[in-house]
Amino acid sequence: MKAIVSRQVFQLAEGNLFQEINIDSPQLKEDEVLVKVHASGVNPVDTKIRQTPLNGNARILGFDAAGEIVEVGSQVTDFKVGDRVFYSGSNQQSGSNQTHQVVSAHYIAHAPESLSYEDAAALPLTSITAYETFFDIFRISTNPEENKGKTVLIINGAGGVGSIATQIAKAYGLKVVTTVGRTETKEWSLKQGADKVINHHNTLVSELEQFELPAPDYIFCTYDTDHYYEQMIELVKPRGHIATIVAFKEKQDLNLLKSKSITFSHEFMFSRALYQTEIDQYQYYLKDVAKKVDEGIYTSTRTQTLTPLSTETIYNAHQEMEKQQFIGKLVVKII
Repeated sequence: MKAIVSRQVFQLAEGNLFQEINIDSPQLKEDEVLVKVHASGVNPVDTKIRQTPLNGNARILGFDAAGEIVEVGSQVTDFKVGDRVFYSGSNQQSGSNQTHQVVSAHYIAHAPESLSYEDAAALPLTSITAYETFFDIFRISTNPEENKGKTVLIINGAGGVGSIATQIAKAYGLKVVTTVGRTETKEWSLKQGADKVINHHNTLVSELEQFELPAPDYIFCTYDTDHYYEQMIELVKPRGHIATIVAFKEKQDLNLLKSKSITFSHEFMFSRALYQTEIDQYQYYLKDVAKKVDEGIYTSTRTQTLTPLSTETIYNAHQEMEKQQFIGKLVVKII
């Protein structure tokens, strides 16, 4: 079994400090499965975790994947050897930049039948993030008709999360406005289903005014919360809701939320795994993703594939993420 690891915190400018190692076959717990990883999704969180202190001697990154089950724990009943699955693992365990990965059965779902492993691997982390934002945080209805007339503004609509979030929001009846900055990102975002695309090089307030767009009920920020904080407060409807997946780097004034009675939330997909609460929700959301993919409602957001699994491939993938220009999702084909 092969894995790509890092043994220290490092910046890409220091060179390629990833290492290839061989690891022994693991012992499964009763609720775990062993997956032969076929493809691993790459996300900005990989680069962020690479730059945080290690808990042990080595770290395997990669937090969403698709593959084939080759072994099941004694208490696993919903899955069997040979099943095609996709999943997003815990950031507290070894990731998917390896040929075989141990995963809790609570985190996995059967992969969409209509997708390749590479296309399936592009979806878990980003789609769960979007589902948690829409249903756990914004509390939108699972009945699309009840969401009609409501608008969500997605900041960075062409990124990995923004791309699938656009598809999900449309499927559940929301009007979707996204921000982009280039012609190619505008075309991509419209392809994902955005009703209107605005230019983030201008102030968002002026863009909404220019196109006579209504104040959004919800704002989903997937890029630079500090930069957009006051703009989002100005834009959102009174008693509206703002959610972000990007941590603040600066201190912000929460009192600015008061006059409009705005709710502000942070979304962190790993919270359920980290605190072992409602972990079956991961599987619940992924089942809906797979169903809608096979029904033709969602499409994969994969736009580029690197192969094979190697230190060079993972290093190049991290370079792409740190450019902060990537459209859709990057996937590493393992085998």
